[in-house]
Amino acid sequence: MNMRSAHILIVDDDREIRRLVARLLAENGLRATAVGDAREADAALAAGRFDLVVLDLMLPGEDGLSVARRLRATSDVPILMLTARGGEIDRIVGLEMGADDYLAKPFSPRELVARIRAVLRRTGERSDEAPKARSFRFAGWRVDAARRELHRPDGALVPTTDAEFDLLWAFLERPQRVLSREQLLDLARGRAAQLFDRSIDVAVMRLRRKIEPDPTKPEIIRTVRNGGYMFAADVEAGT
Repeated sequence: MNMRSAHILIVDDDREIRRLVARLLAENGLRATAVGDAREADAALAAGRFDLVVLDLMLPGEDGLSVARRLRATSDVPILMLTARGGEIDRIVGLEMGADDYLAKPFSPRELVARIRAVLRRTGERSDEAPKARSFRFAGWRVDAARRELHRPDGALVPTTDAEFDLLWAFLERPQRVLSREQLLDLARGRAAQLFDRSIDVAVMRLRRKIEPDPTKPEIIRTVRNGGYMFAADVEAGT
């Protein structure tokens, strides 16, 4: 991705914040479109392609969590959640809904730009580094690296976030091995993400909901007490 051509969608009901963020991004060589609610966001997303969405949690009408949930069902566009609610529980809920990063208001303009660039950089690096013809199979599932796609045993495509796909890929490259949360942070997201250990638990929970026959009794991604997680299914690598 050419970062200077990246197009960012800002969704925030505060007009002054929209103007501030749009001006800030423009000053840093990024394109920006700003809207005030979920309806306007849907219209913008239908009309154009965006490389990242800055999404306010507290929107009028449909809130940001609901928007993120809907967006994640159909798209893997990165989401940076921007909200006045900055507690750990709120961050975890935002990540569970599919956010790639989370920034509390009031925020430092410099930090916002840095976080946006970090997410865009990770997205670009993953795209550039993905093996063009590699794939994995496990328990009937198929994972395509070049297309970053997860397919169910019946062939249906299952949408995944960047975080979910990267976590799954980290597991698939290291099956039958116990991986600590710290290892998974490094392998799946990188320290530049400035994440915390609980975010790995959230990503594992979301992934289990998609690939486990019974997410409440996981057999594919097993929890190892005082150790981390292990991908227990047999994995077959392909080209």
